[in-house]
Amino acid sequence: MTKLSVNINKVATIRNARGGNLPDVLQVAKDCESFGAQGITVHPRPDERHIRYQDVRDLKPLITTEFNIEGNPIESFRDLVLEVLPAQVTLVPDAHDAITSNAGWDTKKNQLFLKEICKFFHTAGIRTSIFIDPIPEMIKYAAEAGCDRVELYTEAYAKEYPTNREKAIAPYVAAAEEAAKCGLGLNAGHDLSLVNLNYFYKNIPGLLEVSIGHALICDALYMGLEKTIQSYLNQLL
Repeated sequence: MTKLSVNINKVATIRNARGGNLPDVLQVAKDCESFGAQGITVHPRPDERHIRYQDVRDLKPLITTEFNIEGNPIESFRDLVLEVLPAQVTLVPDAHDAITSNAGWDTKKNQLFLKEICKFFHTAGIRTSIFIDPIPEMIKYAAEAGCDRVELYTEAYAKEYPTNREKAIAPYVAAAEEAAKCGLGLNAGHDLSLVNLNYFYKNIPGLLEVSIGHALICDALYMGLEKTIQSYLNQLL
Protein backbone atom coordinates (compact mmCIF):
# COMPACT_ATOMS: atom_id res chain seq x y z
CA MET A 1 0.00 0.00 0.00
CA THR A 2 1.31 3.45 -0.94
CA LYS A 3 0.51 6.09 1.66
CA LEU A 4 -0.54 9.65 0.85
CA SER A 5 1.18 12.27 2.99
CA VAL A 6 -0.27 15.75 2.50
CA ASN A 7 2.21 18.62 2.57
CA ILE A 8 0.43 21.57 4.17
CA ASN A 9 3.07 24.25 3.49
CA LYS A 10 0.84 26.07 1.00
CA VAL A 11 -1.90 26.40 3.61
CA ALA A 12 0.59 28.19 5.84
CA THR A 13 1.64 30.39 2.90
CA ILE A 14 -1.92 31.66 2.53
CA ARG A 15 -2.21 32.27 6.27
CA ASN A 16 1.05 34.18 6.41
CA ALA A 17 0.10 36.38 3.46
CA ARG A 18 -2.65 38.04 5.50
CA GLY A 19 -1.58 37.49 9.09
CA GLY A 20 -3.82 36.06 11.76
CA ASN A 21 -4.79 32.41 11.74
CA LEU A 22 -6.87 31.91 8.60
CA PRO A 23 -6.67 29.31 7.30
CA ASP A 24 -5.94 27.39 10.48
CA VAL A 25 -2.98 25.14 9.70
CA LEU A 26 -3.63 22.87 12.67
CA GLN A 27 -7.28 22.33 11.74
CA VAL A 28 -6.37 21.64 8.12
CA ALA A 29 -3.93 18.95 9.22
CA LYS A 30 -6.62 17.31 11.36
CA ASP A 31 -9.11 17.54 8.50
CA CYS A 32 -6.66 15.96 6.04
CA GLU A 33 -6.35 12.99 8.37
CA SER A 34 -10.09 12.71 8.88
CA PHE A 35 -10.59 12.76 5.09
CA GLY A 36 -8.23 9.80 4.69
CA ALA A 37 -4.67 11.10 4.38
CA GLN A 38 -2.20 8.69 5.94
CA GLY A 39 0.37 11.32 6.84
CA ILE A 40 1.15 15.01 7.18
CA THR A 41 4.31 16.58 5.78
CA VAL A 42 5.78 19.98 6.64
CA HIS A 43 8.91 21.69 5.37
CA PRO A 44 9.94 24.47 7.75
CA ARG A 45 12.51 26.88 6.35
CA PRO A 46 14.68 29.27 8.38
CA ASP A 47 12.77 32.35 7.16
CA GLU A 48 9.45 30.71 8.16
CA ARG A 49 7.78 31.99 5.00
CA HIS A 50 5.21 29.22 5.23
CA ILE A 51 5.37 26.59 7.99
CA ARG A 52 6.80 28.10 11.15
CA TYR A 53 8.87 26.25 13.69
CA GLN A 54 6.10 26.78 16.23
CA ASP A 55 3.61 25.21 13.81
CA VAL A 56 5.73 22.08 13.84
CA ARG A 57 5.67 21.98 17.63
CA ASP A 58 1.91 22.57 17.74
CA LEU A 59 1.18 19.93 15.11
CA LYS A 60 2.98 17.06 16.81
CA PRO A 61 0.40 16.26 19.53
CA LEU A 62 -2.49 16.59 17.05
CA ILE A 63 -1.32 14.25 14.33
CA THR A 64 -2.58 10.70 14.64
CA THR A 65 -1.13 9.30 11.41
CA GLU A 66 2.50 9.80 10.34
CA PHE A 67 4.36 13.07 10.80
CA ASN A 68 7.09 13.76 8.24
CA ILE A 69 9.34 16.79 8.66
CA GLU A 70 11.51 17.65 5.69
CA GLY A 71 14.25 20.19 5.26
CA ASN A 72 17.92 21.03 5.09
CA PRO A 73 19.53 19.63 8.26
CA ILE A 74 21.07 22.86 9.49
CA GLU A 75 21.52 23.16 13.25
CA SER A 76 18.16 24.83 13.97
CA PHE A 77 16.36 22.19 11.89
CA ARG A 78 18.14 19.36 13.67
CA ASP A 79 17.24 20.83 17.04
CA LEU A 80 13.59 21.20 16.04
CA VAL A 81 13.31 17.63 14.77
CA LEU A 82 14.97 16.29 17.88
CA GLU A 83 12.52 18.26 20.02
CA VAL A 84 9.42 17.13 18.10
CA LEU A 85 10.44 13.54 17.31
CA PRO A 86 8.40 12.86 14.15
CA ALA A 87 8.02 9.43 12.62
CA GLN A 88 10.21 10.44 9.69
CA VAL A 89 12.68 13.17 8.77
CA THR A 90 13.41 13.79 5.09
CA LEU A 91 16.76 15.41 4.36
CA VAL A 92 16.54 17.97 1.56
CA PRO A 93 19.54 20.01 0.31
CA ASP A 94 17.60 23.20 -0.40
CA ALA A 95 19.35 26.55 -0.14
CA HIS A 96 17.90 29.10 2.28
CA ASP A 97 16.70 31.27 -0.62
CA ALA A 98 15.24 28.48 -2.78
CA ILE A 99 11.61 28.99 -3.75
CA THR A 100 11.09 25.25 -3.52
CA SER A 101 13.23 22.12 -3.51
CA ASN A 102 15.06 21.91 -6.82
CA ALA A 103 17.59 19.08 -6.58
CA GLY A 104 18.41 15.90 -4.74
CA TRP A 105 21.53 15.26 -2.70
CA ASP A 106 24.87 14.40 -4.21
CA THR A 107 25.20 11.50 -1.80
CA LYS A 108 28.72 10.67 -2.93
CA LYS A 109 30.09 14.17 -2.36
CA ASN A 110 28.19 14.56 0.93
CA GLN A 111 28.70 11.01 2.17
CA LEU A 112 30.38 11.80 5.51
CA PHE A 113 27.91 14.56 6.35
CA LEU A 114 24.89 12.41 5.55
CA LYS A 115 26.28 9.53 7.60
CA GLU A 116 26.60 11.85 10.56
CA ILE A 117 23.07 13.21 10.15
CA CYS A 118 21.46 9.80 9.68
CA LYS A 119 23.21 8.53 12.81
CA PHE A 120 22.10 11.66 14.70
CA PHE A 121 18.42 11.06 13.92
CA HIS A 122 18.60 7.27 14.29
CA THR A 123 19.88 7.73 17.81
CA ALA A 124 16.60 9.49 18.55
CA GLY A 125 14.59 6.69 16.92
CA ILE A 126 13.56 8.73 13.87
CA ARG A 127 13.31 7.12 10.42
CA THR A 128 15.50 8.96 7.91
CA SER A 129 14.85 9.53 4.22
CA ILE A 130 17.19 11.25 1.76
CA PHE A 131 15.76 13.38 -1.06
CA ILE A 132 17.46 12.23 -4.23
CA ASP A 133 17.44 12.40 -8.01
CA PRO A 134 16.67 9.13 -9.82
CA ILE A 135 20.32 8.16 -10.29
CA PRO A 136 21.32 4.63 -9.24
CA GLU A 137 24.81 5.71 -8.11
CA MET A 138 23.33 8.31 -5.78
CA ILE A 139 21.03 5.67 -4.32
CA LYS A 140 23.97 3.37 -3.61
CA TYR A 141 25.75 6.11 -1.69
CA ALA A 142 22.54 7.01 0.12
CA ALA A 143 22.36 3.43 1.36
CA GLU A 144 25.99 3.66 2.50
CA ALA A 145 25.09 6.80 4.43
CA GLY A 146 22.76 4.68 6.54
CA CYS A 147 19.34 6.09 5.68
CA ASP A 148 16.18 4.01 5.86
CA ARG A 149 14.52 5.36 2.72
CA VAL A 150 15.10 7.61 -0.25
CA GLU A 151 12.57 10.05 -1.63
CA LEU A 152 12.72 10.33 -5.40
CA TYR A 153 12.59 13.92 -6.64
CA THR A 154 9.86 13.74 -9.30
CA GLU A 155 9.90 17.17 -10.96
CA ALA A 156 11.64 15.81 -14.07
CA TYR A 157 9.02 13.08 -14.37
CA ALA A 158 6.17 15.57 -14.06
CA LYS A 159 7.64 17.88 -16.70
CA GLU A 160 8.17 15.15 -19.29
CA TYR A 161 5.02 13.17 -18.56
CA PRO A 162 2.70 15.13 -20.93
CA THR A 163 4.88 14.48 -23.98
CA ASN A 164 6.46 11.08 -23.32
CA ARG A 165 5.38 9.31 -20.17
CA GLU A 166 7.33 6.12 -20.97
CA LYS A 167 10.57 8.08 -21.24
CA ALA A 168 9.67 10.13 -18.18
CA ILE A 169 9.16 7.10 -15.96
CA ALA A 170 12.17 5.05 -17.10
CA PRO A 171 14.85 6.51 -14.80
CA TYR A 172 12.49 6.25 -11.84
CA VAL A 173 11.88 2.57 -12.49
CA ALA A 174 15.64 2.01 -12.57
CA ALA A 175 16.03 4.02 -9.38
CA ALA A 176 13.30 2.02 -7.64
CA GLU A 177 14.96 -1.23 -8.63
CA GLU A 178 18.30 0.01 -7.28
CA ALA A 179 16.68 1.09 -4.01
CA ALA A 180 15.23 -2.38 -3.60
CA LYS A 181 18.66 -3.95 -4.22
CA CYS A 182 20.12 -1.70 -1.55
CA GLY A 183 17.39 -2.56 0.93
CA LEU A 184 15.99 0.96 1.03
CA GLY A 185 12.37 1.97 1.38
CA LEU A 186 11.05 4.22 -1.36
CA ASN A 187 9.14 7.52 -1.18
CA ALA A 188 8.49 10.09 -3.90
CA GLY A 189 7.43 13.69 -4.18
CA HIS A 190 7.47 17.03 -6.02
CA ASP A 191 4.98 18.02 -8.75
CA LEU A 192 3.01 14.79 -8.52
CA SER A 193 -0.63 15.53 -9.34
CA LEU A 194 -3.94 14.01 -10.37
CA VAL A 195 -2.62 14.09 -13.93
CA ASN A 196 0.50 11.98 -13.42
CA LEU A 197 0.23 10.19 -10.07
CA ASN A 198 -1.56 7.01 -11.11
CA TYR A 199 0.89 6.18 -13.89
CA PHE A 200 3.79 6.73 -11.53
CA TYR A 201 2.20 4.57 -8.86
CA LYS A 202 1.47 1.71 -11.26
CA ASN A 203 4.99 1.63 -12.68
CA ILE A 204 7.18 2.15 -9.61
CA PRO A 205 7.71 -1.05 -7.61
CA GLY A 206 7.88 -0.82 -3.85
CA LEU A 207 6.54 2.73 -3.55
CA LEU A 208 5.75 3.26 0.13
CA GLU A 209 4.74 6.93 0.30
CA VAL A 210 4.06 9.98 -1.84
CA SER A 211 4.25 13.47 -0.38
CA ILE A 212 2.04 15.94 -2.25
CA GLY A 213 1.32 19.55 -1.43
CA HIS A 214 1.18 22.22 -4.12
CA ALA A 215 -1.00 20.42 -6.66
CA LEU A 216 -3.28 18.97 -3.99
CA ILE A 217 -3.94 22.34 -2.35
CA CYS A 218 -4.54 23.91 -5.78
CA ASP A 219 -7.07 21.19 -6.61
CA ALA A 220 -8.77 21.72 -3.25
CA LEU A 221 -9.55 25.33 -4.23
CA TYR A 222 -11.87 23.94 -6.90
CA MET A 223 -12.95 20.57 -5.54
CA GLY A 224 -12.85 21.06 -1.78
CA LEU A 225 -10.33 19.40 0.50
CA GLU A 226 -12.26 16.22 1.25
CA LYS A 227 -13.06 15.41 -2.37
CA THR A 228 -9.51 16.24 -3.41
CA ILE A 229 -7.91 13.92 -0.88
CA GLN A 230 -10.27 11.13 -1.91
CA SER A 231 -9.36 11.76 -5.55
CA TYR A 232 -5.65 11.43 -4.77
CA LEU A 233 -6.22 8.30 -2.72
CA ASN A 234 -8.11 6.81 -5.68
CA GLN A 235 -5.01 7.30 -7.82
CA LEU A 236 -3.18 4.94 -5.47
CA LEU A 237 -5.50 1.98 -5.96
